[in-house]
Amino acid sequence: MACAASRTPADQDRFICIYPAYLNNKKTIAEGRRIPISKAVENPTATEIQDVCSAIGLNVFLEKNKMYSREWNRDAQYRGRVRVQLKQEDGSLCLVQFPSRKSVMLYAAEMIPKLKTRTQKTGGGDQSLQQGEGSKKGKGKKKK
Repeated sequence: MACAASRTPADQDRFICIYPAYLNNKKTIAEGRRIPISKAVENPTATEIQDVCSAIGLNVFLEKNKMYSREWNRDAQYRGRVRVQLKQEDGSLCLVQFPSRKSVMLYAAEMIPKLKTRTQKTGGGDQSLQQGEGSKKGKGKKKK
């Protein structure tokens, strides 16, 4: 107990952890999602979470080689953990609008779809997917 009491909220090991699985709408609660599915994002990455949190002014750092324990997929896309400082050394909040870890997660999930990298990727990706799906449906009808 003495060790925990001597560490301040400003120590990096006291920062909160946010894994991409917490914000992923493809995951169930049992698989690690921690926010409502209506507010969750499709396959967020740790770097996207870091970008959003650092843009608002939070003290953030990325641990690329860390993995969420419930994540079975070992791909690089699913790796990473973001550490975010919520409280300063004296125990006061760094930013008043983020009193809890859930508030940070909800903000990150809200802002990730607005990132430039997301808007560019989804614009081209959706069109090709729609064309591909349409041709598959047509082929299915012809075979029958």
